[in-house]
Amino acid sequence: MAQGVFQTRQARYGAYASLYIVILIAVLAIINWLANRYDKSYDTTSNKQYSLSDQTIKIVKGLKQDVTIMYFDRTEGFQSAKDLLERYSALSPKLSVEYIDGVKKPQIARQYGVRTAGTTIVKTGAKTQEAHSLTEEEVTSALIRVLKEGVKDVCFISGAGEPSVDESDETGYSGAKEILEKNNYKVQTINIVEKPQIPPTCSVVVDAGAKYDYPQPVVDALKKFVEGGGHAIFMLQPPLDDGKNKIADNKALMEVLAGWGVTANRDQVIDTSNVGGLYGLGPEVALATKYETHPIVRDMRGSAAAFAITRSLTTKSADKTNVEKLVSTSPNSIATTQLSGAARKIDPTKSKEDSYAVAAAGTYRTGETGKEGRFVVVGSSDWVANYVLRFAGNRDLFLNMMSWLSNDEDLISIRPKDQADRRIELTRSQMIMVRSVSQFLIPMFVVMAGILVWWKRR
Repeated sequence: MAQGVFQTRQARYGAYASLYIVILIAVLAIINWLANRYDKSYDTTSNKQYSLSDQTIKIVKGLKQDVTIMYFDRTEGFQSAKDLLERYSALSPKLSVEYIDGVKKPQIARQYGVRTAGTTIVKTGAKTQEAHSLTEEEVTSALIRVLKEGVKDVCFISGAGEPSVDESDETGYSGAKEILEKNNYKVQTINIVEKPQIPPTCSVVVDAGAKYDYPQPVVDALKKFVEGGGHAIFMLQPPLDDGKNKIADNKALMEVLAGWGVTANRDQVIDTSNVGGLYGLGPEVALATKYETHPIVRDMRGSAAAFAITRSLTTKSADKTNVEKLVSTSPNSIATTQLSGAARKIDPTKSKEDSYAVAAAGTYRTGETGKEGRFVVVGSSDWVANYVLRFAGNRDLFLNMMSWLSNDEDLISIRPKDQADRRIELTRSQMIMVRSVSQFLIPMFVVMAGILVWWKRR
């Protein structure tokens, strides 16, 4: 009797175990099928390093023609590219990715001028562009270049002490030139002082902050350019005077800007929150976090931009212009009018803490249908200098301004992100402390705890 009960119970347990195994296999099979059919991933990095940027998503999803990304490498090297390129192809059926082994198919590699493994070519129709490296920034840059017809000229003014686009030091503009060229612009310098007229090939004119006064013919040329339907950005400097270096008032240009509805105040905005210190920035770098609704800044909410050595702006639309603020500093800012002196001592209590506008954009009605002048005014010229361009939202804001000025509003967005540097920098004393704790104190604590436990049990 007992043996029958045991056998019955054993059979029942066996049936349960078999059922559990079948259910487990079925669940695993369903999960595997769903994983293959719906390829989803979640990026847990702090800056979404492994997610495509807003700009890339916007461009790929908006494709109107077929685009092919061709990756040339040895077969065993394809997997390293798939992690990035498959994210592109998943966004739109208009974009496909081909992986080509240049050794097995040398004719195709020769056709596209591929000489090295790891080359990425973006193609649409008969047009091709090569990405300089396998990064989102470079692949998206190649995608922009292949989609856009022609290259637009961005003309930087020189002749009155403006920063140079060829200088790679901290105050130079070589970084600005580099990102413009990656986004399908051709950068050139024009000496408007020697020849006070704007070449007709210039799509956008950049006044990067003159140190000296512009002669009246230069100001007249800039005024005529914008009021004739041209597009320009004016990046100003506060009229500082420390006894050795003096920034001119540039009164004639300020009067033109005021006539369009943007008044550059004679002050310097100082940040009193000390938040910039967390990023190695001083109080003379004003953090701007308040964005308005203009297309240039519409997608930038939640990010910060740093405006180094900036003056505040006051905006008011004029008879033929429509002017809007773009971005203002944090409420923990003051605007000091003490602009001279070798050792300025700014007293925060003498100025009211407030949020100050530091960038504005406007349009000029020329009277001709479909033709309007566009201008952007920024209270700082250092904000796109090499030493601060890579800060948070500066690069995106600058490129958004250029996209709006060049009538490429579809490119206004948040660009691909740089890889975050997570390295920890330790001083010599900190390294000695970490080594002492990990190699001596912790092992000694474990040994002492073991001896104590042995002693108690004994």
